[in-house]
Amino acid sequence: QVQLVESGGGLVQAGGSLRLSCVVSGNSFSTYTLAWHRQAPGKARELVASITTGGTPYYGNSVQGRYTISRDNAKRTVYLQMNSLKPEDTAVYYCYAGSHVGYWGQGTRVTVSS
Repeated sequence: QVQLVESGGGLVQAGGSLRLSCVVSGNSFSTYTLAWHRQAPGKARELVASITTGGTPYYGNSVQGRYTISRDNAKRTVYLQMNSLKPEDTAVYYCYAGSHVGYWGQGTRVTVSS
């Protein structure tokens, strides 16, 4: 089965930066659309950023200009560089990989203090 393992979350002050990583198992990484979603308690999960198999990124409005998604097919890893963090960015961040079927990681918690 395909497994996704996120890392890099933690506590950071407003205005700071974090880089999340997600390593994807298996031999189909290069065929996957990859994405980061986030969910705060009591709120719906929302798309933060996605990246196509060709490396084209897309961003949600709330993170536009502050986050950068990238992929390294050789390392089977997708990254989320998070800059200028705000308390509103506090959430559990989930990695997604999929083609006609999708897979989710267990999440990594990001807490931004004011």
